[in-house]
Amino acid sequence: MKLHSTPTQQYQTVTAYDDAGVEINLIRFEHSLIVMPETAPVAWPVTSFDALTAENFVQIGGMTPDVVILGTGARQRFVHPKLIASLTAARTGVECMDNQAACRTYNILMAEGRKVALALIFES
Repeated sequence: MKLHSTPTQQYQTVTAYDDAGVEINLIRFEHSLIVMPETAPVAWPVTSFDALTAENFVQIGGMTPDVVILGTGARQRFVHPKLIASLTAARTGVECMDNQAACRTYNILMAEGRKVALALIFES
C-alpha cells in the first residue's frame, strides 16, 4: 500500500508497506527494524515473534520512547509481560498489532509529535 505524503517529511515516516517489508522515507527494508521519528532506522536482530527475548526490548528502551508499537508480523500476537518488564518499569507503553496496523499507527502518533518507537518483525 502506498501512503500519501504529509508535512512530516523531516521525520522517519512509513511511506509504503506490504507483507514482505516496509519503506521508510522511500527506502525499502525487508528485515526486522526499529524506527523512531528523529533517528535513522536501526536493524533489530529478531528473526521471528517466537525468538523475541527480554534483551530485544532493553534495546528499544535505550532509545527512551514514550510508547512502543510492536508489529508482530502478518497477524497480531501478544508479547509475554516478562519480555517487556524493562519497558513497563520505565513506564513505557507497548501496543501489539500486525505490521500493517503498526505502520499506520506509528505514522499517526509520529505526526502528533509523540516520541514513538515502531518495532517491526519480518520473519527471515
